Amino acid sequence: MTRPATVRTRVPHLLMAAGMLYFLVPLLWIVIAATKNQADLLSSPAMWFGDEFSLFDNLVRLFREDGGVYGDWLLNTAVYSGGSAVGATVLASLAGYGLARFSFWGKRFFETALLGMIMVPATALVLPTYLILSNVGIVNTMWAVILPSLLSPFGTYLVRVYVAESIPVELLDAARLDQASELRIFWQVVVPNIRPVFVTVFLFTLVATWNNYFLPLVMLSDADLFPLTVGLTTWFNTAQQEAGTRVLFDLVVTGALLAIVPLVIAFVLLQRFWRSGAAAGALR
Repeated sequence: MTRPATVRTRVPHLLMAAGMLYFLVPLLWIVIAATKNQADLLSSPAMWFGDEFSLFDNLVRLFREDGGVYGDWLLNTAVYSGGSAVGATVLASLAGYGLARFSFWGKRFFETALLGMIMVPATALVLPTYLILSNVGIVNTMWAVILPSLLSPFGTYLVRVYVAESIPVELLDAARLDQASELRIFWQVVVPNIRPVFVTVFLFTLVATWNNYFLPLVMLSDADLFPLTVGLTTWFNTAQQEAGTRVLFDLVVTGALLAIVPLVIAFVLLQRFWRSGAAAGALR
């Protein structure tokens, strides 16, 4: 191998290693910090363990603080994220399939509008959405967080591209010749063949809603309805304002670590669909 070729292969590997390190260091820090008590968290080195292993004590205190409100926040987050992910996946799949395999008046306009919606930041739509939902009367309810999260322009576009590339028109025509309804065709023919993109849209929406902060901050005023992002932020602000009487930094860190675990589990359980999709694409 010539020297220029060696350089071309090593540089991408070094850049990838630097990127992995960039993302792993914060995760490593929060894992280590969650094992410390309050004193060690403020005094010991940031990237090393404290004198005592306090992870289990922190977990017990975490679920007892404020009458166990962290458990309520965790459940609220699961409801918001699960409901939004399922609903957004179904709607994006139906809309993407329709755009990919049906011809109708205004199709080009809808495709162009879809690309435009992808470019609009979600935070820019929060205040107009608040005004609309306020007129409807569902602000400060779970629906105020779930309903705006059901729309996924990026997921719809992703499904549209995937269906256009992986679902032959002849396959759909054969199903229609067998007098299958359009709904049956979608459920029994299309869905089994788009599982990788189905899971991708689900995970993207799940993570986006799980980590969403601004939307629930604007929509919710009842602390019992807060998700983890807003709830932990209130604890963090309390810790800063009342550091002399009620220090919660260790609980905030432990709560943030625990909030990551469901997302990791979701990725581990659903990654097999990506592998099967890659294998299917290779066979085609």
